[in-house]
Amino acid sequence: MIKMKNVVREFDTGSIKVRALDGVDLEIENGDYVAILGPSGSGKSTLMNIIGLLDPPTGGEYILDGENVLGYCDQQLTKNRREKIGFVFQRFNLLPKLNAQQNVELPLLFQGIDKKEAAARAGEMLEVVGLGDRLNHRPNELSGGQQQRVAIARALVASPPVILADEPTGALDSRTSEEIIKILDKLNAMGNTVIMITHDHKIAKRARRILYMSDGRINNTYPWEEG
Repeated sequence: MIKMKNVVREFDTGSIKVRALDGVDLEIENGDYVAILGPSGSGKSTLMNIIGLLDPPTGGEYILDGENVLGYCDQQLTKNRREKIGFVFQRFNLLPKLNAQQNVELPLLFQGIDKKEAAARAGEMLEVVGLGDRLNHRPNELSGGQQQRVAIARALVASPPVILADEPTGALDSRTSEEIIKILDKLNAMGNTVIMITHDHKIAKRARRILYMSDGRINNTYPWEEG
Protein backbone atom coordinates (compact mmCIF):
# COMPACT_ATOMS: atom_id res chain seq x y z
CA MET A 1 0.00 0.00 0.00
CA ILE A 2 2.76 2.46 1.00
CA LYS A 3 6.43 2.36 0.09
CA MET A 4 8.99 5.07 0.78
CA LYS A 5 12.65 4.99 -0.08
CA ASN A 6 15.23 7.47 1.23
CA VAL A 7 12.60 10.18 1.83
CA VAL A 8 14.03 13.52 2.91
CA ARG A 9 12.18 16.67 3.98
CA GLU A 10 14.06 19.91 4.52
CA PHE A 11 12.69 23.27 5.63
CA ASP A 12 14.49 26.49 4.74
CA THR A 13 14.36 28.82 7.75
CA GLY A 14 16.29 31.52 5.95
CA SER A 15 19.69 31.20 7.57
CA ILE A 16 19.87 27.40 7.75
CA LYS A 17 18.10 24.35 6.40
CA VAL A 18 16.40 22.07 8.92
CA ARG A 19 16.21 18.41 7.92
CA ALA A 20 12.99 17.09 9.49
CA LEU A 21 13.23 13.72 7.71
CA ASP A 22 16.64 12.25 7.05
CA GLY A 23 16.39 9.33 4.65
CA VAL A 24 13.24 7.45 5.71
CA ASP A 25 12.62 3.94 4.33
CA LEU A 26 9.13 2.62 5.00
CA GLU A 27 6.83 -0.17 3.80
CA ILE A 28 3.24 -0.60 4.99
CA GLU A 29 1.14 -3.44 3.59
CA ASN A 30 -2.56 -3.34 2.84
CA GLY A 31 -4.50 -4.08 6.05
CA ASP A 32 -1.56 -3.31 8.33
CA TYR A 33 -1.93 -1.57 11.71
CA VAL A 34 1.08 0.64 12.40
CA ALA A 35 1.90 3.07 15.19
CA ILE A 36 4.58 5.69 14.58
CA LEU A 37 6.00 6.51 17.98
CA GLY A 38 8.42 9.24 18.93
CA PRO A 39 8.98 12.40 20.99
CA SER A 40 8.16 15.92 19.85
CA GLY A 41 10.51 16.99 17.09
CA SER A 42 11.31 13.43 16.00
CA GLY A 43 9.77 13.92 12.55
CA LYS A 44 6.63 11.83 12.95
CA SER A 45 4.20 14.65 12.10
CA THR A 46 6.27 15.58 9.04
CA LEU A 47 6.15 11.95 7.96
CA MET A 48 2.38 11.90 8.47
CA ASN A 49 1.98 14.96 6.25
CA ILE A 50 3.96 13.31 3.48
CA ILE A 51 2.08 10.00 3.79
CA GLY A 52 -1.18 11.98 3.64
CA LEU A 53 -0.10 13.93 0.52
CA LEU A 54 -0.33 17.18 2.45
CA ASP A 55 3.34 18.04 1.99
CA PRO A 56 5.85 16.91 -0.67
CA PRO A 57 9.23 15.45 0.28
CA THR A 58 12.39 17.27 -0.70
CA GLY A 59 13.84 14.04 -2.05
CA GLY A 60 13.31 10.31 -2.21
CA GLU A 61 10.57 8.06 -3.57
CA TYR A 62 6.95 7.61 -2.47
CA ILE A 63 4.73 4.88 -3.92
CA LEU A 64 1.07 4.92 -2.81
CA ASP A 65 -1.16 2.03 -3.86
CA GLY A 66 1.22 1.17 -6.69
CA GLU A 67 1.55 4.72 -8.01
CA ASN A 68 4.55 7.02 -7.77
CA VAL A 69 2.87 10.18 -6.45
CA LEU A 70 5.94 12.40 -6.62
CA GLY A 71 5.55 14.97 -9.35
CA TYR A 72 1.76 14.84 -9.25
CA CYS A 73 0.00 18.14 -9.80
CA ASP A 74 -2.27 19.59 -7.08
CA GLN A 75 -5.37 18.18 -8.76
CA GLN A 76 -3.92 14.66 -8.85
CA LEU A 77 -2.78 14.91 -5.23
CA THR A 78 -6.23 16.10 -4.12
CA LYS A 79 -7.92 13.23 -5.98
CA ASN A 80 -5.64 10.62 -4.42
CA ARG A 81 -6.01 12.17 -0.97
CA ARG A 82 -9.82 12.11 -1.17
CA GLU A 83 -10.05 8.58 -2.53
CA LYS A 84 -7.30 6.79 -0.59
CA ILE A 85 -6.78 8.48 2.77
CA GLY A 86 -9.09 9.27 5.66
CA PHE A 87 -7.71 11.72 8.22
CA VAL A 88 -8.39 11.76 11.97
CA PHE A 89 -6.80 14.71 13.77
CA GLN A 90 -6.16 15.43 17.43
CA ARG A 91 -8.26 18.61 17.34
CA PHE A 92 -11.16 17.05 15.41
CA ASN A 93 -11.34 19.91 12.83
CA LEU A 94 -15.14 19.85 12.70
CA LEU A 95 -17.00 22.81 11.23
CA PRO A 96 -18.82 24.43 14.17
CA LYS A 97 -21.87 25.63 12.22
CA LEU A 98 -22.63 22.18 10.80
CA ASN A 99 -24.24 19.33 12.71
CA ALA A 100 -22.64 15.89 12.99
CA GLN A 101 -24.31 14.48 9.89
CA GLN A 102 -23.42 17.53 7.78
CA ASN A 103 -19.78 17.35 8.90
CA VAL A 104 -19.59 13.70 7.88
CA GLU A 105 -21.24 14.39 4.51
CA LEU A 106 -18.50 16.80 3.41
CA PRO A 107 -16.02 14.35 1.83
CA LEU A 108 -18.84 12.85 -0.25
CA LEU A 109 -20.14 16.23 -1.40
CA PHE A 110 -16.59 17.18 -2.45
CA GLN A 111 -16.60 14.05 -4.62
CA GLY A 112 -19.81 15.20 -6.31
CA ILE A 113 -22.09 12.63 -4.67
CA ASP A 114 -25.78 13.49 -4.52
CA LYS A 115 -26.84 15.26 -1.32
CA LYS A 116 -29.50 12.67 -0.48
CA GLU A 117 -27.09 9.76 -0.87
CA ALA A 118 -24.38 11.61 1.07
CA ALA A 119 -26.78 12.24 3.96
CA ALA A 120 -27.81 8.57 4.04
CA ARG A 121 -24.21 7.33 4.02
CA ALA A 122 -23.22 9.85 6.69
CA GLY A 123 -26.06 8.65 8.91
CA GLU A 124 -25.00 5.04 8.46
CA MET A 125 -21.40 5.84 9.35
CA LEU A 126 -22.43 7.74 12.48
CA GLU A 127 -24.37 4.62 13.49
CA VAL A 128 -21.16 2.60 13.10
CA VAL A 129 -19.31 4.86 15.56
CA GLY A 130 -22.22 4.87 18.02
CA LEU A 131 -23.67 8.32 17.29
CA GLY A 132 -26.83 7.44 15.46
CA ASP A 133 -28.79 9.48 17.99
CA ARG A 134 -26.61 12.59 17.60
CA LEU A 135 -27.01 13.35 13.90
CA ASN A 136 -28.40 16.84 14.43
CA HIS A 137 -26.05 17.93 17.21
CA ARG A 138 -23.42 20.55 16.47
CA PRO A 139 -19.84 20.11 17.74
CA ASN A 140 -20.38 22.38 20.77
CA GLU A 141 -23.23 20.11 21.82
CA LEU A 142 -20.98 17.03 21.85
CA SER A 143 -18.31 15.82 24.26
CA GLY A 144 -14.69 15.56 23.14
CA GLY A 145 -15.03 11.83 22.64
CA GLN A 146 -18.20 12.27 20.60
CA GLN A 147 -16.52 14.90 18.44
CA GLN A 148 -13.67 12.50 17.74
CA ARG A 149 -16.20 9.84 16.77
CA VAL A 150 -17.71 12.28 14.29
CA ALA A 151 -14.20 12.94 12.93
CA ILE A 152 -13.65 9.18 12.53
CA ALA A 153 -16.99 8.81 10.74
CA ARG A 154 -16.01 11.65 8.40
CA ALA A 155 -12.67 9.94 7.71
CA LEU A 156 -14.42 6.65 6.85
CA VAL A 157 -17.48 7.76 4.94
CA ALA A 158 -15.79 7.76 1.51
CA SER A 159 -14.36 4.26 2.18
CA PRO A 160 -10.65 5.12 1.88
CA PRO A 161 -8.28 2.16 2.21
CA VAL A 162 -5.94 4.06 4.58
CA ILE A 163 -6.90 5.68 7.90
CA LEU A 164 -4.26 8.17 9.05
CA ALA A 165 -4.75 9.17 12.70
CA ASP A 166 -2.59 11.97 14.13
CA GLU A 167 -2.58 11.77 17.96
CA PRO A 168 -6.27 10.71 17.86
CA THR A 169 -6.49 10.50 21.68
CA GLY A 170 -4.25 13.45 22.54
CA ALA A 171 -7.12 15.71 23.61
CA LEU A 172 -9.14 13.01 25.40
CA ASP A 173 -9.24 11.48 28.87
CA SER A 174 -8.08 7.89 29.38
CA ARG A 175 -11.55 6.30 29.32
CA THR A 176 -12.60 8.10 26.14
CA SER A 177 -9.19 7.37 24.59
CA GLU A 178 -9.79 3.65 25.09
CA GLU A 179 -13.16 3.93 23.33
CA ILE A 180 -11.57 5.68 20.33
CA ILE A 181 -8.74 3.14 20.07
CA LYS A 182 -11.29 0.31 20.14
CA ILE A 183 -12.93 1.89 17.10
CA LEU A 184 -9.57 2.00 15.29
CA ASP A 185 -8.96 -1.64 16.30
CA LYS A 186 -12.36 -2.55 14.82
CA LEU A 187 -11.66 -0.67 11.59
CA ASN A 188 -8.39 -2.53 11.14
CA ALA A 189 -10.15 -5.83 11.78
CA MET A 190 -12.57 -4.87 8.98
CA GLY A 191 -9.66 -4.51 6.57
CA ASN A 192 -8.64 -0.86 6.77
CA THR A 193 -4.96 0.02 6.86
CA VAL A 194 -4.51 2.09 10.04
CA ILE A 195 -1.50 4.36 10.60
CA MET A 196 -1.46 6.09 13.96
CA ILE A 197 0.91 8.86 15.02
CA THR A 198 1.40 8.98 18.80
CA HIS A 199 3.82 9.74 21.61
CA ASP A 200 1.97 7.38 23.99
CA HIS A 201 3.64 3.98 24.40
CA LYS A 202 0.48 2.38 25.79
CA ILE A 203 -1.59 3.48 22.80
CA ALA A 204 1.15 2.44 20.36
CA LYS A 205 1.14 -1.12 21.72
CA ARG A 206 -2.37 -1.64 20.33
CA ALA A 207 -0.91 -1.68 16.83
CA ARG A 208 0.68 -4.74 15.22
CA ARG A 209 3.86 -2.84 14.38
CA ILE A 210 5.58 0.06 16.09
CA LEU A 211 7.93 2.35 14.18
CA TYR A 212 10.25 4.30 16.48
CA MET A 213 11.30 7.71 15.20
CA SER A 214 14.04 10.03 16.39
CA ASP A 215 16.04 12.75 14.67
CA GLY A 216 14.08 12.35 11.46
CA ARG A 217 14.76 8.64 11.08
CA ILE A 218 12.97 5.37 11.71
CA ASN A 219 15.33 3.50 13.99
CA ASN A 220 13.66 0.13 14.35
CA THR A 221 10.56 -1.77 13.29
CA TYR A 222 9.22 -4.27 15.79
CA PRO A 223 6.25 -6.65 15.38
CA TRP A 224 4.04 -6.35 18.45
CA GLU A 225 3.52 -9.67 20.25
CA GLU A 226 0.89 -10.03 22.95
CA GLY A 227 2.17 -11.15 26.33
